[in-house]
Amino acid sequence: MESNSFFLMRNELILVGIAMILLVAEIFTKPEKKNGIITLAAVLFGLATVANFFPVPEGTLFGGSFITNPMTVFMKSVLNIGVFIVFLQSVTWLRKEENHGKISEYFILVISTLIGMNFMISSGDFLMMYIGLELATIPIAALAAFEKFHEKSAEAGIKLILTSALSSGILLYGLSFIYGTTGSIYFVDIVDKISSNPLQTFGLVFFVAGMAFKISLVPFHLWTADVYEGAPINITAYLSVVSKGAAAFTFMIILFRVFSAVTEIWQPLLYTLAVATMTVGNLFAIRQNNMKRFLAFSSIAQAGFILLGIMQGGELGMTTVVYFMLIYVFTNLAAFGVVSAISEATGKENITDYNSLYKTNPKLSLIMLLAMFSLAGIPPVAGFFGKFFLFTAAGAKGYYILVLIAVLNATVSLYYYLRVVKAMLIDKSDEPIGTFKTPWAMRASLLICVAGIFVIGFASAIYEYISSISFGIN
Repeated sequence: MESNSFFLMRNELILVGIAMILLVAEIFTKPEKKNGIITLAAVLFGLATVANFFPVPEGTLFGGSFITNPMTVFMKSVLNIGVFIVFLQSVTWLRKEENHGKISEYFILVISTLIGMNFMISSGDFLMMYIGLELATIPIAALAAFEKFHEKSAEAGIKLILTSALSSGILLYGLSFIYGTTGSIYFVDIVDKISSNPLQTFGLVFFVAGMAFKISLVPFHLWTADVYEGAPINITAYLSVVSKGAAAFTFMIILFRVFSAVTEIWQPLLYTLAVATMTVGNLFAIRQNNMKRFLAFSSIAQAGFILLGIMQGGELGMTTVVYFMLIYVFTNLAAFGVVSAISEATGKENITDYNSLYKTNPKLSLIMLLAMFSLAGIPPVAGFFGKFFLFTAAGAKGYYILVLIAVLNATVSLYYYLRVVKAMLIDKSDEPIGTFKTPWAMRASLLICVAGIFVIGFASAIYEYISSISFGIN
């Protein structure tokens, strides 16, 4: 293998380099100047995000264990954008005195999880996929428990690591059946040997169940709300967007690449999971008052919509899922950004605390309104186009009843998304949240999110580009 072949791992190598630079900076930076590491990390990661948009040749490494093509590179770019926005939204929180000695740890843990997610997306065999999965999962548990002196944060970390261990065990159990019946862990070898064999079917079911934990599909979602509520807000945003996106991408790639011959088995499974996830996520979101738990169940419902695209099973489904996740990054991080800004300034996180917010903080209210409209799929913001294409993909496969159920769930979701809008614009409060100035980094992140919410829906070239590279997965 030639040394220039490692250029195929460009994004992973850049991320490792950034982590090493931050580690050296932590060693040689004086305690009173540790805040400078925040700026260094944001700048380096911003450059890495831009660099990943430059083309990379297609190819494989390590005997086919690592695969690079335009689609995998674009998926990694979507995750990079999400992480960059999360970094900007974390600046004020990291500058708190209680986090003063943990700044480098935060960035290195996040980058470590992102490296694992990149390996998941580029995996060419189940061993590489599993190594990436564990590299992505273990640091996230540490991040969830980052505020170790807060009881809920420690509880979130414990619940996440225990749930992840259980889901990984289920996943490995399923993969053992696949390996035992095919004699290989490589996707290219397995695809020709997959059939309706009972043991292979059993392995596929366990694989779907294991990945369903990672994506928070019902009934494997019970950990989500508690972990989201207990973790720091910026980590919750990361879990909701970047972690979920990486798991969804990996799940879709493996179903399309490895199990394309047995769609008659996994499509009914996804049909059931989609209906249950959309419905349960919506019903529980209606009951929430805490914004983090509210957005947790919202993300569960959104995962149900993502399955509509995956069930399509072809290039159209792949295109719509990636396009929807790109929109979801900007939309959900806009909502979490507003929640984070308000929490950092006031400590308030309940929907009722947002009563009359428009009078005191009109710009934040407007951004939250746009985020809620996009999550609900109200035109003309980008979320409408994302859901429309998902419905189109499922309809093209003949799942008309499922599309009807999805539309009904989208209608139900209008109620709880507009609850937040009603609180900000209509409901009165004798003691509304006071006027405060949002820090520059948070303003920059929210500006990026708003631009994404508007631009992506109308820039048809983005959807066309994703469609043109979607053949790279199959």
